[in-house]
Amino acid sequence: MMKTGKIAFQGALGAYSHEACVNARPNLDPLPCQTFEDVIAAVNSGKADLGMLPIDNSTYGRVADMHRLLPDSGLHIVDETFVRVRISLLAPEGVALEDIHTVRAHLVLLPQSAAYLKAHNIEGIAAVDSAGAAEDLARNKTPGEGVLASSLAGKIHGLNILAEGLEDYGHNTTRFVVMGREADTTRRGDAGMGMVTSFIFRVRNIPAALYKAMGGFATNGVNMTKLESYMVDGSFMATRFYAEIEGHPDDDGVRRAMEELQYFTSELILLGSYPAAQKRH
Repeated sequence: MMKTGKIAFQGALGAYSHEACVNARPNLDPLPCQTFEDVIAAVNSGKADLGMLPIDNSTYGRVADMHRLLPDSGLHIVDETFVRVRISLLAPEGVALEDIHTVRAHLVLLPQSAAYLKAHNIEGIAAVDSAGAAEDLARNKTPGEGVLASSLAGKIHGLNILAEGLEDYGHNTTRFVVMGREADTTRRGDAGMGMVTSFIFRVRNIPAALYKAMGGFATNGVNMTKLESYMVDGSFMATRFYAEIEGHPDDDGVRRAMEELQYFTSELILLGSYPAAQKRH
Protein backbone atom coordinates (compact mmCIF):
# COMPACT_ATOMS: atom_id res chain seq x y z
CA MET A 1 0.00 0.00 0.00
CA MET A 2 1.36 3.42 -0.99
CA LYS A 3 2.44 5.79 1.76
CA THR A 4 0.35 8.96 2.07
CA GLY A 5 2.45 10.91 4.57
CA LYS A 6 -0.69 11.49 6.68
CA ILE A 7 -1.76 10.74 10.24
CA ALA A 8 -5.50 10.62 11.03
CA PHE A 9 -7.10 11.96 14.21
CA GLN A 10 -10.59 12.64 15.52
CA GLY A 11 -11.69 16.27 15.61
CA ALA A 12 -10.99 19.54 13.83
CA LEU A 13 -7.59 21.07 13.17
CA GLY A 14 -6.31 22.45 16.46
CA ALA A 15 -7.83 19.70 18.61
CA TYR A 16 -5.69 18.21 21.37
CA SER A 17 -5.52 15.07 19.20
CA HIS A 18 -3.97 17.24 16.48
CA GLU A 19 -1.47 18.51 19.04
CA ALA A 20 -0.62 14.87 19.83
CA CYS A 21 0.04 14.28 16.10
CA VAL A 22 2.36 17.29 15.96
CA ASN A 23 4.26 16.08 19.03
CA ALA A 24 4.63 12.45 17.97
CA ARG A 25 4.81 12.63 14.16
CA PRO A 26 5.68 16.20 13.11
CA ASN A 27 6.77 14.91 9.70
CA LEU A 28 3.25 13.70 8.81
CA ASP A 29 0.32 15.83 7.60
CA PRO A 30 -2.73 15.74 9.89
CA LEU A 31 -5.97 14.25 8.53
CA PRO A 32 -9.04 15.35 10.55
CA CYS A 33 -11.80 12.74 10.96
CA GLN A 34 -15.34 12.95 12.32
CA THR A 35 -15.23 9.91 14.63
CA PHE A 36 -12.80 7.40 16.14
CA GLU A 37 -14.21 4.81 13.73
CA ASP A 38 -13.35 7.13 10.84
CA VAL A 39 -9.75 7.32 12.10
CA ILE A 40 -9.48 3.53 12.10
CA ALA A 41 -11.09 3.30 8.65
CA ALA A 42 -8.70 5.92 7.24
CA VAL A 43 -5.68 3.87 8.30
CA ASN A 44 -7.14 0.55 7.18
CA SER A 45 -8.09 1.95 3.77
CA GLY A 46 -4.70 3.55 3.21
CA LYS A 47 -5.94 7.16 3.34
CA ALA A 48 -3.53 7.65 6.24
CA ASP A 49 -0.36 5.84 7.28
CA LEU A 50 -1.07 6.11 11.00
CA GLY A 51 -3.90 6.99 13.37
CA MET A 52 -3.82 8.91 16.66
CA LEU A 53 -6.34 7.79 19.28
CA PRO A 54 -6.81 8.98 22.89
CA ILE A 55 -6.89 6.09 25.31
CA ASP A 56 -7.09 7.60 28.79
CA ASN A 57 -7.00 10.85 30.74
CA SER A 58 -5.50 11.58 34.15
CA THR A 59 -8.72 13.31 35.30
CA TYR A 60 -11.51 11.38 33.58
CA GLY A 61 -10.04 7.89 33.22
CA ARG A 62 -10.34 5.83 30.07
CA VAL A 63 -11.81 7.28 26.91
CA ALA A 64 -15.26 5.82 26.30
CA ASP A 65 -15.50 3.13 23.59
CA MET A 66 -11.75 2.99 22.94
CA HIS A 67 -11.21 -0.41 24.55
CA ARG A 68 -14.18 -1.71 22.56
CA LEU A 69 -12.78 -0.40 19.27
CA LEU A 70 -9.14 -1.45 19.59
CA PRO A 71 -9.47 -5.28 19.55
CA ASP A 72 -11.45 -5.34 16.30
CA SER A 73 -9.73 -2.41 14.59
CA GLY A 74 -7.24 -4.55 12.69
CA LEU A 75 -4.57 -2.05 13.74
CA HIS A 76 -1.59 -2.24 16.09
CA ILE A 77 -0.23 0.17 18.71
CA VAL A 78 3.21 1.31 17.55
CA ASP A 79 3.82 4.26 19.86
CA GLU A 80 2.36 6.40 22.64
CA THR A 81 2.43 10.10 23.44
CA PHE A 82 1.11 12.34 26.22
CA VAL A 83 -0.49 15.76 25.83
CA ARG A 84 -0.84 18.09 28.78
CA VAL A 85 -4.26 19.73 28.32
CA ARG A 86 -3.59 23.47 28.48
CA ILE A 87 -6.69 25.62 28.04
CA SER A 88 -6.53 28.99 26.27
CA LEU A 89 -9.20 31.66 25.85
CA LEU A 90 -9.45 32.57 22.17
CA ALA A 91 -11.24 35.45 20.46
CA PRO A 92 -11.23 37.24 17.09
CA GLU A 93 -8.81 40.10 16.48
CA GLY A 94 -9.82 43.34 18.18
CA VAL A 95 -11.84 41.64 20.92
CA ALA A 96 -10.65 42.29 24.50
CA LEU A 97 -11.11 40.09 27.54
CA GLU A 98 -13.71 42.46 29.01
CA ASP A 99 -15.80 42.04 25.84
CA ILE A 100 -16.23 38.30 26.43
CA HIS A 101 -19.51 37.25 28.08
CA THR A 102 -19.77 33.64 26.93
CA VAL A 103 -17.33 30.96 25.83
CA ARG A 104 -17.96 27.75 23.96
CA ALA A 105 -15.90 24.63 24.61
CA HIS A 106 -16.10 20.85 24.74
CA LEU A 107 -18.06 19.81 27.81
CA VAL A 108 -14.99 18.40 29.60
CA LEU A 109 -13.07 21.72 29.38
CA LEU A 110 -15.72 23.86 31.09
CA PRO A 111 -15.43 22.41 34.63
CA GLN A 112 -11.64 22.39 34.32
CA SER A 113 -11.64 26.18 33.95
CA ALA A 114 -14.57 26.92 36.27
CA ALA A 115 -12.61 29.17 38.66
CA TYR A 116 -11.35 31.42 35.85
CA LEU A 117 -14.78 31.72 34.24
CA LYS A 118 -16.41 32.59 37.56
CA ALA A 119 -13.75 35.19 38.37
CA HIS A 120 -14.37 36.92 35.04
CA ASN A 121 -18.16 36.46 35.05
CA ILE A 122 -18.09 34.43 31.83
CA GLU A 123 -20.75 31.83 31.02
CA GLY A 124 -19.60 28.52 29.59
CA ILE A 125 -21.62 26.85 26.82
CA ALA A 126 -20.98 23.23 25.81
CA ALA A 127 -19.86 22.57 22.25
CA VAL A 128 -19.35 19.28 20.41
CA ASP A 129 -15.69 20.07 19.76
CA SER A 130 -13.49 22.93 21.03
CA ALA A 131 -11.37 23.18 17.88
CA GLY A 132 -14.55 23.12 15.80
CA ALA A 133 -15.97 25.91 17.98
CA ALA A 134 -12.79 27.92 17.30
CA GLU A 135 -13.27 27.40 13.57
CA ASP A 136 -16.89 28.58 13.82
CA LEU A 137 -15.94 31.67 15.83
CA ALA A 138 -13.24 32.63 13.34
CA ARG A 139 -15.82 32.42 10.56
CA ASN A 140 -18.84 34.02 12.32
CA LYS A 141 -17.13 36.42 14.79
CA THR A 142 -20.12 36.26 17.14
CA PRO A 143 -20.07 39.41 19.36
CA GLY A 144 -19.28 38.79 23.02
CA GLU A 145 -18.24 35.19 22.41
CA GLY A 146 -14.93 33.44 22.94
CA VAL A 147 -13.73 29.85 22.82
CA LEU A 148 -11.79 27.65 25.22
CA ALA A 149 -9.40 25.47 23.23
CA SER A 150 -5.72 24.80 22.63
CA SER A 151 -3.32 27.56 21.63
CA LEU A 152 -2.74 25.53 18.46
CA ALA A 153 -6.42 25.99 17.55
CA GLY A 154 -5.98 29.75 17.91
CA LYS A 155 -2.95 29.81 15.63
CA ILE A 156 -4.61 27.64 12.99
CA HIS A 157 -7.90 29.56 12.88
CA GLY A 158 -6.45 33.06 13.24
CA LEU A 159 -7.80 33.82 16.70
CA ASN A 160 -6.00 35.84 19.36
CA ILE A 161 -4.99 34.18 22.63
CA LEU A 162 -6.40 36.37 25.41
CA ALA A 163 -5.28 34.10 28.24
CA GLU A 164 -3.45 30.77 28.63
CA GLY A 165 -3.26 28.06 31.28
CA LEU A 166 -6.83 28.56 32.51
CA GLU A 167 -7.21 25.04 33.90
CA ASP A 168 -7.91 24.88 37.65
CA TYR A 169 -5.48 21.99 38.13
CA GLY A 170 -2.11 21.50 36.50
CA HIS A 171 -2.09 17.73 36.07
CA ASN A 172 -4.70 17.08 33.37
CA THR A 173 -2.98 14.95 30.74
CA THR A 174 -4.33 12.75 27.95
CA ARG A 175 -2.48 9.68 26.77
CA PHE A 176 -2.69 8.82 23.07
CA VAL A 177 -1.63 5.74 21.14
CA VAL A 178 -0.33 5.75 17.57
CA MET A 179 -1.97 3.02 15.50
CA GLY A 180 -0.55 1.41 12.36
CA ARG A 181 -1.54 -1.33 9.92
CA GLU A 182 1.61 -3.32 10.65
CA ALA A 183 2.83 -4.41 14.08
CA ASP A 184 6.29 -3.21 15.10
CA THR A 185 7.74 -5.31 17.90
CA THR A 186 11.35 -4.18 17.46
CA ARG A 187 13.06 -2.84 20.57
CA ARG A 188 13.25 0.91 20.13
CA GLY A 189 12.92 4.25 21.88
CA ASP A 190 15.14 6.10 24.33
CA ALA A 191 17.73 4.00 26.13
CA GLY A 192 16.64 3.08 29.63
CA MET A 193 12.94 3.90 29.08
CA GLY A 194 11.94 0.32 28.30
CA MET A 195 9.05 -1.12 26.34
CA VAL A 196 5.33 -1.39 27.08
CA THR A 197 3.15 -4.25 25.86
CA SER A 198 -0.64 -3.90 25.60
CA PHE A 199 -3.06 -6.77 25.20
CA ILE A 200 -6.70 -7.76 25.64
CA PHE A 201 -7.88 -11.08 27.03
CA ARG A 202 -10.95 -12.95 28.18
CA VAL A 203 -10.64 -15.55 30.95
CA ARG A 204 -11.97 -19.08 30.68
CA ASN A 205 -15.05 -20.04 32.69
CA ILE A 206 -13.21 -21.76 35.53
CA PRO A 207 -13.01 -20.90 39.27
CA ALA A 208 -10.52 -18.11 40.14
CA ALA A 209 -9.53 -17.79 36.47
CA LEU A 210 -8.52 -14.14 36.71
CA TYR A 211 -6.44 -14.72 39.84
CA LYS A 212 -4.66 -17.62 38.17
CA ALA A 213 -4.18 -15.69 34.93
CA MET A 214 -2.50 -12.84 36.78
CA GLY A 215 -0.31 -15.10 38.89
CA GLY A 216 2.21 -15.67 36.10
CA PHE A 217 3.09 -11.98 35.97
CA ALA A 218 3.78 -11.84 39.70
CA THR A 219 5.88 -15.00 39.81
CA ASN A 220 7.91 -13.92 36.77
CA GLY A 221 8.57 -10.41 38.08
CA VAL A 222 6.59 -8.59 35.38
CA ASN A 223 5.09 -5.25 36.41
CA MET A 224 1.49 -4.79 35.29
CA THR A 225 0.75 -1.07 35.04
CA LYS A 226 -2.89 -1.27 33.94
CA LEU A 227 -5.74 -3.78 34.21
CA GLU A 228 -9.28 -2.72 33.30
CA SER A 229 -12.42 -4.74 32.68
CA TYR A 230 -15.29 -3.89 30.38
CA MET A 231 -18.44 -5.64 29.21
CA VAL A 232 -18.75 -7.08 25.72
CA ASP A 233 -21.98 -6.55 23.74
CA GLY A 234 -23.80 -5.35 26.85
CA SER A 235 -23.60 -8.73 28.56
CA PHE A 236 -22.85 -8.92 32.29
CA MET A 237 -21.39 -12.39 31.75
CA ALA A 238 -19.03 -11.47 28.88
CA THR A 239 -16.05 -9.51 30.19
CA ARG A 240 -12.84 -8.52 28.46
CA PHE A 241 -9.77 -7.18 30.22
CA TYR A 242 -7.39 -4.57 28.87
CA ALA A 243 -3.88 -4.85 30.31
CA GLU A 244 -0.50 -3.17 29.99
CA ILE A 245 2.80 -4.50 31.26
CA GLU A 246 6.35 -3.25 31.36
CA GLY A 247 8.56 -5.28 29.04
CA HIS A 248 8.84 -6.86 25.61
CA PRO A 249 7.27 -10.18 24.48
CA ASP A 250 10.77 -11.61 23.97
CA ASP A 251 11.81 -10.94 27.58
CA ASP A 252 12.08 -14.25 29.42
CA GLY A 253 9.75 -13.19 32.22
CA VAL A 254 7.16 -11.71 29.86
CA ARG A 255 7.27 -14.77 27.58
CA ARG A 256 6.68 -17.15 30.50
CA ALA A 257 3.90 -14.97 31.95
CA MET A 258 2.10 -14.75 28.60
CA GLU A 259 2.36 -18.52 28.13
CA GLU A 260 0.77 -19.02 31.54
CA LEU A 261 -1.91 -16.43 30.73
CA GLN A 262 -2.90 -18.34 27.59
CA TYR A 263 -3.70 -21.42 29.65
CA PHE A 264 -6.42 -19.54 31.55
CA THR A 265 -7.87 -17.44 28.69
CA SER A 266 -10.31 -18.11 25.87
CA GLU A 267 -9.14 -15.04 23.94
CA LEU A 268 -5.82 -13.18 23.87
CA ILE A 269 -5.13 -10.28 21.49
CA LEU A 270 -1.73 -8.58 21.47
CA LEU A 271 -2.38 -4.93 20.62
CA GLY A 272 1.24 -3.83 20.42
CA SER A 273 4.66 -3.51 21.96
CA TYR A 274 6.11 -0.01 21.87
CA PRO A 275 8.60 2.27 23.66
CA ALA A 276 7.48 3.84 26.92
CA ALA A 277 7.09 7.61 26.57
CA GLN A 278 9.22 9.79 28.81
CA LYS A 279 6.16 11.25 30.55
CA ARG A 280 5.37 7.83 32.02
CA HIS A 281 8.37 8.18 34.34
